Amino acid sequence: MIGARVTDTVEYYRKRQDTRSAVRTVRHREPDKLRWRTAVSKLTSDAGRRRGRERMRIEEPVREVVVDLPDDVLQREVVLDARRFNVDLDRGELLPIHRMGDLRRYAFLVGADMRVIERYVKLPIDFGAPIDTAACALVGRVMANHHRRRAQRLWLELPDPDGPEAQRPHHRYMAERAQHDADLARRWAALASRLLGT
Repeated sequence: MIGARVTDTVEYYRKRQDTRSAVRTVRHREPDKLRWRTAVSKLTSDAGRRRGRERMRIEEPVREVVVDLPDDVLQREVVLDARRFNVDLDRGELLPIHRMGDLRRYAFLVGADMRVIERYVKLPIDFGAPIDTAACALVGRVMANHHRRRAQRLWLELPDPDGPEAQRPHHRYMAERAQHDADLARRWAALASRLLGT
């Protein structure tokens, strides 16, 4: 499909169950941060739903392309996108390797709650054991976005300080809660950034 956008081409082949052509399209197109990344994300979501040889036919060619990407930021984001669908494109050479002791130390330094990470990621008991860096960073990003959205929603419900509506006691509690959520968002974002080395 000459001249078509990479996302449209991949979607066309996905609807026809032609994963080989979809993978070939991703391999031959110029990588970019928007459409190409979205196309790869769609392919990895398909790979996450498959098992065995069918999964490897999608995962391995995409992994080869990702490993050879010259853009480190795009490489990192594609790996994280794939991890959302339980596809591991990083075998220790793309993202920094951290140990359980490192994660505990980073969480303590930024003030993030380790119990939240343990709810979503299986963590080792041994301090020297490696952790799933991508999964832990994803939890940090998701928690940061969650608290940021909640803080913004609360701030939008507050009356304008220069407006005619008087400040009531519950407005003060809402402002305090919004500030608390904004602080938690900063903490989780700092943890994710530290894990990814950015």
